[in-house]
Amino acid sequence: MTDETRLRLLPIALRVLGLIFVLGLFPLILVWGNPGWTWEPRQTEYEEMMVGIYATLGVFLFLAARDPLANRSLIWFTVWSSAVHGGIMAIQAFRDAHEHANLLGDVPALLLTALVLGVLMPRGEAAERRPAAA
Repeated sequence: MTDETRLRLLPIALRVLGLIFVLGLFPLILVWGNPGWTWEPRQTEYEEMMVGIYATLGVFLFLAARDPLANRSLIWFTVWSSAVHGGIMAIQAFRDAHEHANLLGDVPALLLTALVLGVLMPRGEAAERRPAAA
């Protein structure tokens, strides 16, 4: 994939993920819940905190779509924190038979987030180029 294609698709991915983080996580927890998007025993305070954190990240990802290159550190933070979060959750879900369903819900969602943004981030010179100020 060329850097030009990455720079064309990245803002779309940022907006879609931003909207999912802001509007989609709470409904997923309510509708799909356990198994797949919650852990046992249920802890509503923890779930509310996670929704709040990811909704905040979603707002900033949506805003980053305006100028992804100016927001590289936020995007790379999202890539690496999603990979680490998903990886830790995968290990925990493998260890605990009651949580195996999370391997079909929030674990792949986090890993897919990391993969999509990581693949779409420009490399080399394109990652350093900045459009001229208007």
